[in-house]
Amino acid sequence: MTFRLTCPVCGKRDVYEFTYGGPERGPRPAETDLDGGAEGHFRWSQFRMNRPEPREEWWHHGAGCGVWFSTWRDPATNRETRPGGAEASGDSASGGDSP
Repeated sequence: MTFRLTCPVCGKRDVYEFTYGGPERGPRPAETDLDGGAEGHFRWSQFRMNRPEPREEWWHHGAGCGVWFSTWRDPATNRETRPGGAEASGDSASGGDSP
């Protein structure tokens, strides 16, 4: 099965040009915040939920410009719900010319 992703530099490209980097999981928790020390860190880094709902994911455009970017994709349908780099353009859409 193939689908297309939107690279923020190159535009829409076939998924075969990209390498999946995994889901966005937020910042790494401090070791003191992990229950069980090493076991807690192992669980945070290795166990992932694979729910069939849109989620933010990391992709690398290795066969193109080489940029890492995040995009929202629905794994049940393999369709982008928000194109790559959408969060970078969000600041300018929020009204950059404030009085």
